[in-house]
Amino acid sequence: MSLIIILALSSVVSYLAYRVWYLAGVVADSQELDDDNISYITSLESTNQYMYNKIVDSYNKMQEIDRLGAFEKDDESGTTFQLLNEVITQLKDEFSDGPQEN
Repeated sequence: MSLIIILALSSVVSYLAYRVWYLAGVVADSQELDDDNISYITSLESTNQYMYNKIVDSYNKMQEIDRLGAFEKDDESGTTFQLLNEVITQLKDEFSDGPQEN
């Protein structure tokens, strides 16, 4: 009888040890994914900041180039300038609520 109890207890202990080992692996994998996600998010944030800065710089340059309104809308270069200015203005407006760290 005691042999059966010892076998049952060793089976339970073996099962519990296996579950602890398995769950430790799951936790380790989860932590590794968290670290990867944090690195990815940090990379995205830095890319977004870079893009925001470039959009603002482009917007400021476009405003500086045409500070006198010298580009005519009816010629080819004026039309191109106007289209570029509209795109940059839209991007600036969209990203103006975005990251603004300097």
